Amino acid sequence: MASSKSMEWNGNHSSVAVFILLGLSGDKELQLILFPIFLGIYLVTLIWNLGLIFLIRMDPHLHIPMYFFLSVLSFIDVSFSSSISPRMLADFFQDEKTISFLDCAVQYFIFTWMGISECCLMAVMAIDRYAAIGKPLQYSVIMSPGVCGRMVAGVYTTAFLSSLAQTISCFSLYYCGPNVIQHFFCDFPQIIPLSCSDSFISETILLLAAIFFVFGSFLVTLLSYGFIAVSILNMSSGKASAKAFNTCASHLTAVTLFFSTVLSVYMRPNSSTVTKQDKVLSVFYAIVIPMLNPLIYSLRNKEIKAAIKRAIKKAKC
Repeated sequence: MASSKSMEWNGNHSSVAVFILLGLSGDKELQLILFPIFLGIYLVTLIWNLGLIFLIRMDPHLHIPMYFFLSVLSFIDVSFSSSISPRMLADFFQDEKTISFLDCAVQYFIFTWMGISECCLMAVMAIDRYAAIGKPLQYSVIMSPGVCGRMVAGVYTTAFLSSLAQTISCFSLYYCGPNVIQHFFCDFPQIIPLSCSDSFISETILLLAAIFFVFGSFLVTLLSYGFIAVSILNMSSGKASAKAFNTCASHLTAVTLFFSTVLSVYMRPNSSTVTKQDKVLSVFYAIVIPMLNPLIYSLRNKEIKAAIKRAIKKAKC
């Protein structure tokens, strides 16, 4: 039920002014255990991603398209995680996890903007890998700095416009109560059922965005890796094939983790009802994956390891 403090009166009608988040768990003892875990994950996310951005920007050896896109991914991951983690951490100490209508809209906008940006960037990075492996002689022309810059600008702009359209369509609806969101952050499938007005247009906009950006990016990524596989199979040298595969392995791992969890959460019947499994998957793609991405891309990357050694050597001088 929505309390009177959570409602605003507009003439003869009341509207929701505050939403209540159920959070990850209502168990106080479990929350005390979860707080240091998620605080550690968030701090590691910030340190690893910001450190990777700094390393790529400062080392001239890493000024190539692959690492430029990786630095953009790190920025997206920091923003993606920061749209949820700080409030979630603060809510562990709150008896009633309230969020204002405006704050909920802002959180949803940033989260959606960064989420769609990550989907599109995954596709762009797959195209980059295909250009490097399938068209090595033309690679420097195909993926010139100007082209890379325009691709990233296109990713941010299209994601921004899509997120803006979804946010406006969702939060311009009339909410008269109840005001309890069955999640630990403001997400479309859990907000829309609380609306007291017709949500057909909002749901249509979400569906179109999911088809165009999520499925579209996933399809482009799959096609790119299909072409990459053909190019690798056509290579005469086994050593060259192994090297080409290794350059794609980290991105393929990141793509699999991200899209598999996102599709598992959103592309299922009755997604407005949140189960414990949904919350675990949401934690994984929104909080854990942004921490894992820099590790996935750096763990077996000789160029990044060499750049770290150069940075340490330079710091000692």
